[in-house]
Amino acid sequence: MIYTEMSLACQAAFSGLDEAARQADLTRTTSNVPGGFAKKEIKGKNFWYHQIKQIDGTILQSYIGPDDEKTRSIIEKHRDLNFNKTQDHLIALSKSCVALGCSDVAVKHARVVRRLADVGLFATGAILVGTHAFLAYQNMLGVRWSTGYMTQDLDFAHVGNNLSLALPSNWRIDVKSAIESLEMGFLPNISGTTFKKSDEPDFDLDFLTVLTRSGDIPVNNDQLGIKLQPLKFMEFSMEDTVKSTLVSKTGPIVVNLPNPARYAIHKLIVASMRPINQQTKAKKDVIQASCLIKWYLDNDPSVLSMIIKDAWSRGPSWRNKLFTGSKKLQKDLMELFPTAENSKSKNMDFY
Repeated sequence: MIYTEMSLACQAAFSGLDEAARQADLTRTTSNVPGGFAKKEIKGKNFWYHQIKQIDGTILQSYIGPDDEKTRSIIEKHRDLNFNKTQDHLIALSKSCVALGCSDVAVKHARVVRRLADVGLFATGAILVGTHAFLAYQNMLGVRWSTGYMTQDLDFAHVGNNLSLALPSNWRIDVKSAIESLEMGFLPNISGTTFKKSDEPDFDLDFLTVLTRSGDIPVNNDQLGIKLQPLKFMEFSMEDTVKSTLVSKTGPIVVNLPNPARYAIHKLIVASMRPINQQTKAKKDVIQASCLIKWYLDNDPSVLSMIIKDAWSRGPSWRNKLFTGSKKLQKDLMELFPTAENSKSKNMDFY
């Protein structure tokens, strides 16, 4: 089995924690300050923000979430002060979720993510990517993966200067200072896009962005106060992002994540590009993609079909990488992907 269903009690506990954590996060962001909520349309989709007019007349926006039922409910409940949860209560709820079987984040990883969340990293539109996103999908989807989740790295991505993909925000934060304040021994590498620990060589913090015509040279991002490493095809995971909650014994952390279906297809594309000396990582990419693809085939194949079609429509390079990556899947997971006969077709009529 690629995954097993969580118990209904576990799923209900996470749903309650997620709502309480997001409400508390919203209250922390917006309480005791003037301002209001605004809905914006970006590339045909609607998103909610809290915004406040500053002394100099500029508008400071903080991303709340996509325009869905949960986000609207949280905004409404924000008006009810009795709904707010204390941190102690959130920690108790989080521990209850873990006891019931929810997936939790290692305490030392949670400490880093929480610090960056506290300084506003996710309010700028940044997302948590990599295996920690894959782990977070378990609670979101109500499942437990059977494999594909061993990692030490923490990976974060931001659209950089590519505002056409961004969730707009004019926050300014200092990521480097936030990492230094942890006093955990992280030091930047030469490029400044990765922070390493000398005593834990496998525990890295990587900061990524989309590849533009400027190439793969690290780019300085003034909004974050840090350099970002451009990666090819990264933009695919940065569209239609979702908001969810990481579970930790030290309390929940609200983060932005890639759309799970986009994450799966992006992993197949990345796996097809791995060199020989990264085949272990390629296998992990395929395993993670397989887990999510299986879930979508069982629960919502039309969404997965739409995401595959999107990737396929982006040009010959995308089609080549997606076709190559899909051949690494088990046969029972390949029903929505092109066959060798139609792998060069621009149309998706083979669905």
